[in-house]
Amino acid sequence: MSTTELIPLAQDLIDFTRSHIPQADVMDLRLGSYDGDRIAIDAPLKPNINDKGCAFGGSLVSVMTLAGWSLVELALRRRGLDCDVFVAESTVRYLAPVWSDFRSEAWLASESDWETFFGTLQARGRARIEVVAEVPGEAGRPAAAMTGRFVAKRR
Repeated sequence: MSTTELIPLAQDLIDFTRSHIPQADVMDLRLGSYDGDRIAIDAPLKPNINDKGCAFGGSLVSVMTLAGWSLVELALRRRGLDCDVFVAESTVRYLAPVWSDFRSEAWLASESDWETFFGTLQARGRARIEVVAEVPGEAGRPAAAMTGRFVAKRR
């Protein structure tokens, strides 16, 4: 698929997410970008603020989790596969406060690959894959980072 075909597919997923997950709508999540390998989801600070005036940690982890979930869901949709996708495990690190609108970017972990994931899914009807998500911070360092294991199960 070309980038011009990928963006509408990703936008449809963000619209679906906002209409089916109330928290995603309240957080005012938006598609930042999607190129088939990486997705970015944007969030304004105002609906995601905490009592200190910076981004709420729960919002940061929610956007990172949704970015990881979206990456896997889009890979499945691109192949016409109907699966339930869920996060099975995640580890989060909060590294610096976020004082403005923010973005979560997600991509496959270095030890993961789609070929193995889809081969396992075809053979067993269920597969897992590891995804990395980050909220970029200042000076090129992440403000928050998550590693998550996502599972897809055929319906």
